[in-house]
Amino acid sequence: MYRLLRVPLQPVTYSRWLHLCVPILLLALWMFIEPAAPWAPLLIVIPLGLVPWVRLAEGLQARFLLTPHDGDREESTISAAPSAGWSDRWRTLLWLEVRLVFTGAAWVPTVWLPTMTVELVAVALGHPLENDPMLPFVPPRWAATLLVPVPLILLIAIVVVLGQLITAIAQRLLGPSAAERLTALEARTEQLLERTRIARELHDSIGHALTVAVVQAGAARAAGDPEFTDRALRAIEETGRAALEDLERVLGVLRESKRPPSQGPTLAEADRLLESARASGAAVDAQLTGPLETLPGPVTREGYRILQEALTNVLRHCGPVPVRVRVEMTAGRLDLEVTNPLPGRSGATLGGGGSGLRGMRERAALLGGETDTGPYEGGWRVHARLPLERIR
Repeated sequence: MYRLLRVPLQPVTYSRWLHLCVPILLLALWMFIEPAAPWAPLLIVIPLGLVPWVRLAEGLQARFLLTPHDGDREESTISAAPSAGWSDRWRTLLWLEVRLVFTGAAWVPTVWLPTMTVELVAVALGHPLENDPMLPFVPPRWAATLLVPVPLILLIAIVVVLGQLITAIAQRLLGPSAAERLTALEARTEQLLERTRIARELHDSIGHALTVAVVQAGAARAAGDPEFTDRALRAIEETGRAALEDLERVLGVLRESKRPPSQGPTLAEADRLLESARASGAAVDAQLTGPLETLPGPVTREGYRILQEALTNVLRHCGPVPVRVRVEMTAGRLDLEVTNPLPGRSGATLGGGGSGLRGMRERAALLGGETDTGPYEGGWRVHARLPLERIR
């Protein structure tokens, strides 16, 4: 009952009513030209339905007047694009025909019922009716007084029913085609993948910088040596500056959706990571083999992030322990291995339940490679294998 009482107060009721009444202008103009053929507009709109841009105009109008609430959704139920093929053209043509029929169905009560209300008010006030009244019969004054709101209530009910029907038909005939749905799904998937990539970038770069800062600050405080403190502050400064560069690069992509992402750090700059880990107290034994500067862009960037996350996990969970880093470039593959002992935690899990290990595996999988992480010879190992052939 409350829902029925609320319907006349909803703006969408009247926007749909307006949508039903817009084609009345065409019908009224034609009735003025040729009143003997009221069905002729059904033929006139046939060539219009085959024009691709008519579908765009009808879609925008239907969105604005029939489904204004769709503005809060990510995907509208009514398409706003020109006809892409004959299937869209035929559906647009059928929509125009149906819309004219519904316009005629709304036209009659829109004109007739308010006129009946005026006549009932006149009867209730004791005024005589003119010739050809709209009322089927003239009721007594007391009955006319009671019947005054009935035509308006009936009009609202008709408008609500016709509005809901025309909206359902519009969603069917003007809704996205299969090709448009596929395009929207692909765009949405691209957006989600880009968000995931950006989240990984922020996790790896900012997480590494914060880990190095925490370890360096703790070591400097424990050492109590001014020279060591100076080196620790310098390492924190350099790591923080690199993290700010990464953050600014990612935020630049987020601010400007059409701006291509700038190139991130590569394995050719791996010395920066290794020196950062050494400055944090870790004894890093690194061996980088092969012309890493010739690696394909995606491989060298993802390899850098995998190495960064692996070293970050070592510093975060094990502290300044010996770390063995091996990066080898062969003819068809890049091998990246980081191993470290687990002091007092034999067989423990390095990385906990966070997203770091999963992020490394996802980075490798995107390139068609794989990353193994887990206990290895009493310590912990990260071993990534990234193919080169399919990337070139």
